[in-house]
Amino acid sequence: MAKKVLVVDDEKLIVKGIRFSLMQDGMEVDCAYDGEEALEKAKTGNYDIILLDLMLPKIDGFEVCRMIREFSQVPIVMLTAKSDDMDKILGLEYGADDYITKPFNILEVKARIKVIMRRTEHHEPPVSENKIIEKGTLKIDCDGRRVYVADKEINLTAKEFDMLELLALNPNKVYSRENLLNTVWGYEYPGDARTVDVHIRRLREKIEANPSEPRFVHTKWGVGYYFRV
Repeated sequence: MAKKVLVVDDEKLIVKGIRFSLMQDGMEVDCAYDGEEALEKAKTGNYDIILLDLMLPKIDGFEVCRMIREFSQVPIVMLTAKSDDMDKILGLEYGADDYITKPFNILEVKARIKVIMRRTEHHEPPVSENKIIEKGTLKIDCDGRRVYVADKEINLTAKEFDMLELLALNPNKVYSRENLLNTVWGYEYPGDARTVDVHIRRLREKIEANPSEPRFVHTKWGVGYYFRV
């Protein structure tokens, strides 16, 4: 079955070029040119991946990404003309899986898409005899990929869940940022360790009563992160 991609950018020539190139690879491509149209299509399109420009009319890319994350875990790659690191970090905080800075080579775009799709297709959670992990008020349903705090379901992104699951299934084992990046994102991922820090911070904001004094996901200063039993 052909992979289905949504390309969102207000620059029609860019959209046309990406669409043509992805269709040559056998993908099915839909297009949107503003934030409102992107949201409407994301709700009904059942896409395998979304390429989302940062600067959009009506609703900007950050807000579109945040709103999509309220109902879908579809992989999102942010397209940004800004090279400032803060824009990239903000994109990750809003739930993006990756980012590409303009101007970009279409071969790079296709390579990123293939890496993310391959990782999504072959993702297999670590083996565990007990597929339900419980610690205090935290409950992790590994098979259902759901997380609850005090019996309330918490909406995690795919990467946030992957990190939490990995740490919880290996309690007290300290993972370096590089280990987490390679294990959760894959060795082909071009990002750096700051990606891990951003996702850990977002994860703590969602599952910890006091993120500055975490009960579950702890920091081993100068080394990395671990799940305390």
